[in-house]
Amino acid sequence: MTSETPNSLFAPARVAILGGGPGGYEAALVAAHAGAEVTIVEEKGVGGSAVLTDVVPSKTLIATADAMRRVNASTAFGVRFGQDDDDSHTTDAWADFSTVNERLLELAHTQSEDIRESLEAAGVTVIDGRGRLKPPHSIEATRADGSVELVEADAVIVATGAHPRELPTAVPDGERILNWTQAYSLTEPPEHMIVVGSGVTGAEFASAYCRLGTEVTLVSSRERVLPGEDPDAARVLENSFARVGVNVASKTRAEKVERTADGVAVTLSDGRVIEGSHCLMAVGGVPNTTDVGLEECGVQTTDSGHIMVDTVSRTTATNIYAAGDCTGQMPLASVAAMQGRVAVSHMQGDAVKPLKLHQVASNVFTSPEIATVGVSQAQVDSGAYQADVVKLDLSTNPRAKMTNIHDGFVKIFARKGSGTTIGAVVVAPRASELIFPLALAVTQKIHVDDVASTFTVYPSLTGSLSEAARRLHVHQ
Repeated sequence: MTSETPNSLFAPARVAILGGGPGGYEAALVAAHAGAEVTIVEEKGVGGSAVLTDVVPSKTLIATADAMRRVNASTAFGVRFGQDDDDSHTTDAWADFSTVNERLLELAHTQSEDIRESLEAAGVTVIDGRGRLKPPHSIEATRADGSVELVEADAVIVATGAHPRELPTAVPDGERILNWTQAYSLTEPPEHMIVVGSGVTGAEFASAYCRLGTEVTLVSSRERVLPGEDPDAARVLENSFARVGVNVASKTRAEKVERTADGVAVTLSDGRVIEGSHCLMAVGGVPNTTDVGLEECGVQTTDSGHIMVDTVSRTTATNIYAAGDCTGQMPLASVAAMQGRVAVSHMQGDAVKPLKLHQVASNVFTSPEIATVGVSQAQVDSGAYQADVVKLDLSTNPRAKMTNIHDGFVKIFARKGSGTTIGAVVVAPRASELIFPLALAVTQKIHVDDVASTFTVYPSLTGSLSEAARRLHVHQ
């Protein structure tokens, strides 16, 4: 498949979308605004798992944990609680889990409703039910009451997402053994949470639960936490984990997880048995591509079950596109949304910029956060890219000192010879916000001298972005 020629020679008047997550609802809005008749079929709720059981609730939980971190660190600013004559000055915060989970689930519900209202205001029809593809490119929708409706369309977008992977020896029960969709039913803080999996999801939950006052053990099959991230960033996080008391069991796997009388027992591959009150399984996701009619419509999948797509979201079937976690691209809501928008632009015959994953800014919502974009340290070390690299610790940044930030750095990669910004890493509180100017520099191929010469506010953490770029200047 090439990205120059649309699947069809006309702009589709009717677009049907299977799945209402970011890939689906963003595509629906774009198609509706372009004048198409759009229908979404979604079984579990508009917004999909990203809004209802994954991104929105998990990041809300993490925001709560960060609020506790800031409260508990407030004594460093001279802030005291209680009466002036109270010598204790208690500052230890505690989490009311019933309120925490009630709030995050309400936020997820509200976000879902807001998206539904936006879709309906744009003229999109939303069908609550289970969808299945029907040749050549239609969707059969089965509602909860058993009624069936065939949604005929000129083009279809599959955005069915993914669900948590389960191990046969550690099946979640929703009470003591949990997957990431079940972590919001707890009414009290876990006494000891064992998190299995040291990727992004595992690291985020380990960081959040520890900040919420829970004893945490993180089981990692690799030598270090976050094996897929920048090694300098992973070391900062590991040091932070050690300081706040997260116990990391590295280079071992969870062979099985069993319920005990009052908790769980996790048997590791090295023979150890770790006992805790709860266990959270964070061992990856599985695409929701089984029994949705892909094969009948000629849509090919990979060995892992992911839908094969090109850089403009086309599948192997004419006028059928796919977006989101079901495609096996970067499992990010932002990528899913972009895939959906690109799919609509392509099917409409518009000029399309193919998806370029190296331009995607991503973030790990640990404490501190880790944000990355573009070329990685591993790619430079392997020789895949020739780059000059500067890493600047935030310890010298005046705003960092004012706000009691001890951990973090800015790292920028500039193409050797040309000085073009080709990659960056930011480790800091709110790194997800700080990465944007560097993502802009990578996407627009901005020279590091231009980044350095752009005014920043003093004092600010962004000052370290320009300072790092300044140190990459090559004297002519």
